[in-house]
Amino acid sequence: MTHLAWGGGGTSAEAVHTLYDRLLAPGPVLVMAPTRAAFEASVARITQPLDGVDVVIQTSGSTDGTGRLVGLSRAALAASAHATHARLGGPGQWLTSLPVHSVAGFQVVRRSALAGHRPVVYAPAGGFDVDLFAAGIAKLTPGVPHYLSMVPTQLYGVVAEAPQLLAGFAAILVGGAALAPDLAARASAAGARIVRTYGSTETSGGCVYDGVPLDGVGVRVVEGRVHLGGPTLLTRYLESADQPFAADGWLVTNDVGTWDGARLSVLGRADDVLISGGVNVHPAPVEAALSALGGQWVVVGVPDERWGQRVVAVTDGVLPDMDAVRAATADLAPAERPKDVLGLAPLPLRPTGKVDRRAVAEYAARRFVRGTNQ
Repeated sequence: MTHLAWGGGGTSAEAVHTLYDRLLAPGPVLVMAPTRAAFEASVARITQPLDGVDVVIQTSGSTDGTGRLVGLSRAALAASAHATHARLGGPGQWLTSLPVHSVAGFQVVRRSALAGHRPVVYAPAGGFDVDLFAAGIAKLTPGVPHYLSMVPTQLYGVVAEAPQLLAGFAAILVGGAALAPDLAARASAAGARIVRTYGSTETSGGCVYDGVPLDGVGVRVVEGRVHLGGPTLLTRYLESADQPFAADGWLVTNDVGTWDGARLSVLGRADDVLISGGVNVHPAPVEAALSALGGQWVVVGVPDERWGQRVVAVTDGVLPDMDAVRAATADLAPAERPKDVLGLAPLPLRPTGKVDRRAVAEYAARRFVRGTNQ
């Protein structure tokens, strides 16, 4: 029977460095999990063959609250790491604050092991810690490119408090959720080289950078749904016989978008789409428009007798009046314009640092009564 071992979890220096050392040589199948109890729970869920699987990483569960167990090969993870190095301009040293049991955090360590530069760990107890972040930067090795990988919520914290600290990185990968244009502009104005990444656990992490696929990655859109191909794909899901592949082996994602043959535009997740008055509303464009008002925004649907789903915008910033919201979203279709706004600070996060949309939607549903905030 295949030997399974707990690969670790969390953001601590011990977890990062232990994983780094384990990736330098072959070993058992690593099951990544935040705790040993979570590792044992994941192992108990595995029902599918482990041939061709070297690492097991659970998806964030932002949609269903559970997550899928994704079996990945070392070859797929290495292909992703090498393609990232090629796109960014070569290997370097990473500053990381992402949990190693997530694919983004794992791949920072994988790239580091291939590059031969042990990553520097920035692991604040909560929120953004300016002094700790600056101390992490000071530990980076001079003379090699310095890289950073973050989710938008983390970038927001840095830009709000110490944007000048971003200028020294050769590239900053931002993924896991849509990056608001206003936040990207503020980071770029501070001298940061922001690279928007798109991908998933099933693709060994980001596989499309700034809309352009990494070397070897295939993209197509079938009936609005994004399909991906290439050497970075998962081997299989492990807790169910249901698999995410088309008949020709391409990965069928849960994302909707457009592809012009050179550049991919992702509109959002199919299961995030709201239907208001019979019209499909993708949250990402609405959130992008609202970012001009400051703060972070999450657009969700609240059950409504008239509209089916009422479009409600939730922010962790200063709550604007509806006139400001209408002005910010004036260029959107009528169905896309929020009918109400709510404040929620801080926004609830998943363990990976991404905003927990399910929790935000549940909060909005509790607060919303006949179109008023209570």
